[in-house]
Amino acid sequence: MIKINNFKGDLFGGITAGIVALPLALAFGVQSGMGASAGLYGAMALGLFAAIFGGTKTQISGPTGPMTVVSATIVSSAIAKYGSIDSALGLILITFALSGAFQILFGFLKIGKYIKFIPYPVLSGFMSGIGVIIIIFQIFPVMGLNSPSKIISVFTELPDAISQVNFTSIIIALITVVVIYVFPRLTKVVPGTLVALIGVSGVCYFLQCDTPLIGAMPSGLPALKVGSIINIEWSDLSLALMPAITLAGLGTIDSLLTSVVADNVTRTRHNSNKELIGQGIGNIVASLIGGIPGAGATMRTVVNINSGGHSRISGIIHALLLVLILLGLGQLVAYIPLAALAGVLITVGISILDMKGLKNILNVSRSDAVILIVVLILTVFVDLLQAVGIGMVLASLVFMRKASESAEANTSLQRVAEGDTELAWEDEMKLNMDKYQHVYIKHIEGPVFFGIASKIMERVNLIPEDAKVVIFRLQRVPFIDQSGLYALEEVIREMQLQGITVVLSRPQKQPLYLLKKNGFIPGIIPEDHVFEELEDCAKWLRKREN
Repeated sequence: MIKINNFKGDLFGGITAGIVALPLALAFGVQSGMGASAGLYGAMALGLFAAIFGGTKTQISGPTGPMTVVSATIVSSAIAKYGSIDSALGLILITFALSGAFQILFGFLKIGKYIKFIPYPVLSGFMSGIGVIIIIFQIFPVMGLNSPSKIISVFTELPDAISQVNFTSIIIALITVVVIYVFPRLTKVVPGTLVALIGVSGVCYFLQCDTPLIGAMPSGLPALKVGSIINIEWSDLSLALMPAITLAGLGTIDSLLTSVVADNVTRTRHNSNKELIGQGIGNIVASLIGGIPGAGATMRTVVNINSGGHSRISGIIHALLLVLILLGLGQLVAYIPLAALAGVLITVGISILDMKGLKNILNVSRSDAVILIVVLILTVFVDLLQAVGIGMVLASLVFMRKASESAEANTSLQRVAEGDTELAWEDEMKLNMDKYQHVYIKHIEGPVFFGIASKIMERVNLIPEDAKVVIFRLQRVPFIDQSGLYALEEVIREMQLQGITVVLSRPQKQPLYLLKKNGFIPGIIPEDHVFEELEDCAKWLRKREN
């Protein structure tokens, strides 16, 4: 339910966010290959429906840099297959709509809570890669030329393009960038991006500058594109699945990271799964009117909050303002130079770069630095989804290596009679175990999973020949997986073949459940050899000796 208890703040927040969103929506629309109008339509639809149905009250949604990069790839691939944007429109829009459907599915499956497990180096390399892609794709528009659809083509075609440079476009782009960075030092009442776009466009119009322009936009409200979607060759539907999943995954990450930022600023807590459902609904509606997909936009969200926006009303007002701009000023958009939009996107790309992560790359561990660089390179030159996937695999391998090294350091085997205070746990020091010369304690700390299974198996070779009883201390083992279970089983069976009696001390809930569920207890370790406390184990030892 929408509550009206801060209408003035929400009004100013929504208007300010809408003013900031306008130039970005136009720029992202052009960047996507769908045209400036597609960016505006996407900002309107997603901004409205995500505000109504989403789980972050102050979030402003619309086309974003990462989503636009993927959208541009989808558009160029579809055009390559069908030959023109009109023929490819059905495949493009069904891909956008499916991405929204997948986001709704993610919300119902409660996948949002898992985003927090993405390691910082993966996220840093990914976001910096997106920033680099956006900046590289502006090289040709800055020169007044149409940009190739692939990163590699930008570099291979650059030598020939230099001879066709439009120096007026270069000057326009440079002035745009300078105004965006300098104007906020004078005042922050009006966004520097909007000032740059209006100012540069006005000067170019009166001076009749020779530079490519956006061109005429459709007037009035957007029409439904259901016909284009229905007319798709359904045999090609499979081509839309993986790109749609990529968009949905990226939109999920992008939106929920913005939600976290909003929480930190407002001291509130968002509903991540509800947010995904709202984003999905918004992206589906955007696709139905020919708009590009988007996500929660960090900069616009912060602007909204700082301007007084506290509820969903601000997001709704932001979307309605874009509708009014389309209805009243749509024709004026035609005079905006493409080079000016390129200047806007260059500043967006720079803002996406994770400068903190890049500056500290020599000060962090070598493994984290390698992961960041690998993800960045793969993001730019290969594929966004593969970059994140490979980054997660690398980060997992690094974690497992570190965890196994930690487990090795924290795993010990000691004779209970030695009384080594450095190795003994607190409860062991309280017991008089001096007379048990052939009883050993094996400490295991941390989760016993496939990353350290081999370490446990290596320990079997370190058991002294005089050992008669080995006590496995499991109270600091919170989790055992299948690999760890089988490794533990192999070690204990080997001990038993050597005539050693193995007992367990205080296994935690999950390990104990797994051991019983798989017949480890009582199949390998009898029930009466599993003790809740070490003192109980000591009593059993005394009875055994007697």
